[in-house]
Amino acid sequence: MLKMHKPPYPGETLREDVLPALGLTVTEAAAQLGVSRVSLSRVLHGHAGISLEMAVRIERWLGRDRGGAAEVWLAQQCAYDLWRARQAVVA
Repeated sequence: MLKMHKPPYPGETLREDVLPALGLTVTEAAAQLGVSRVSLSRVLHGHAGISLEMAVRIERWLGRDRGGAAEVWLAQQCAYDLWRARQAVVA
């Protein structure tokens, strides 16, 4: 059976790449996104996924031309969720 590699979790991408590149704290990013710090922190640490609403907020925040397309964030979340589901079925 083909073993799939674990796709990146989108919250990790935000936490490890996007926030540092923008020089923002979680609190600052949450304010710019229009969400609570707790809501963003849950996404960043894998306790919540990228919802449709969060994907649209990220798109408005980053801009489609700067890696913020909602479809990209949702596809990354879907790939991660599908990988987890496959792992659960195999286990």
